[in-house]
Amino acid sequence: MVDERIRVVIAKPGLDGHDRGAKVVARALRDAGMEVVYTGLHQTPEQIVETVVQEDADAVGLSVLSGAHMTLFARLTELLRERGVDDVVVFGGGIIPEEDVPELRRIGVTGIFTPGATTTEIVEWVREHVGEPAGT
Repeated sequence: MVDERIRVVIAKPGLDGHDRGAKVVARALRDAGMEVVYTGLHQTPEQIVETVVQEDADAVGLSVLSGAHMTLFARLTELLRERGVDDVVVFGGGIIPEEDVPELRRIGVTGIFTPGATTTEIVEWVREHVGEPAGT
């Protein structure tokens, strides 16, 4: 029997050591019935993409509070393209200024959640924007 749950990688890239929000989102997605892999702190975009590929993920969400969101998201989406991974939904959250949102969307970040977003909102967004679960 094929596992039809949505598979999501939640990642904490860069040097920022604050991962409570990432863990809260990971738990909310898991509690909503999704299969979630949390990569832990201090991951490089290369490590995150490798996890996405190995886990056959449907989506990847980054939590960025360090101010390096433009660099980290750009590198992640570039690496996904280089690997031919074009069916993974990229989303993220953290401290992201509104003026950076258009550029993030242009490079392929389809969902952006800033402080105040609820876990219900994130869960519903993932369900709405992720296509068929991996393996189907």
